[in-house]
Amino acid sequence: MGRRDDLKRAEEEIKMRKRVFGVLLTAALFAGLLTSGCGSSGNEPGNDQAQEGGSSDVSTQTDHTAAETAARQAVLQTFEAVTLDGDAYTQENLSQKDVTLINFWSLTCGPCIAEMPDIAAFAASLPENVQVITVCLDGAYDKEAANEILDDAGFEGVTLLSGDGDFEALCAQIMYTPTTVVVDADGNLAGDVIIGGQEDLAKTYADAINEALTSLGKEEIDLT
Repeated sequence: MGRRDDLKRAEEEIKMRKRVFGVLLTAALFAGLLTSGCGSSGNEPGNDQAQEGGSSDVSTQTDHTAAETAARQAVLQTFEAVTLDGDAYTQENLSQKDVTLINFWSLTCGPCIAEMPDIAAFAASLPENVQVITVCLDGAYDKEAANEILDDAGFEGVTLLSGDGDFEALCAQIMYTPTTVVVDADGNLAGDVIIGGQEDLAKTYADAINEALTSLGKEEIDLT
């Protein structure tokens, strides 16, 4: 019995380590998304250290350069997604707008559903060069429920369900819902990643969009 108990405890410990490793790996992937979205502001601690230090700061400089490179990489450049209406959606659709705000949500996420009317109202207030689309990560399993939620909220924009290429890769990095990202016409992440429900959604979204527009040399939106 003693040996059997020891084996059982060892198996449970291995399983626990695998779960922890999986969580840490997922967190690392999403941290990469956050780094890409935030870009380079020129005042990060790592940047200051690189300016002040000598050879010991080489790794810091390398990490900082890698983060800047990641921020410039297209995350939605090659893909084809399927909309809730059954249409195809590609990078060509993104290229028609200066900035696209993408909200990732799920049918089982209460905060996602609660903020959908605010998203709908915000989307309706935007100028022609900016758009909001949503991605329902589990909507392919219950399209009727997804349609009902969006209809009740008054959202009239595009909702994506599934896809391949860069779209599939980006969806795989989403750890929490709601999560919102901003991309430019080329599919590059532009601005901060927004995680969780927002008390003042319109301001948070407008600030993220204006940050992206400013970085592109475009005129900011004014929703006041």
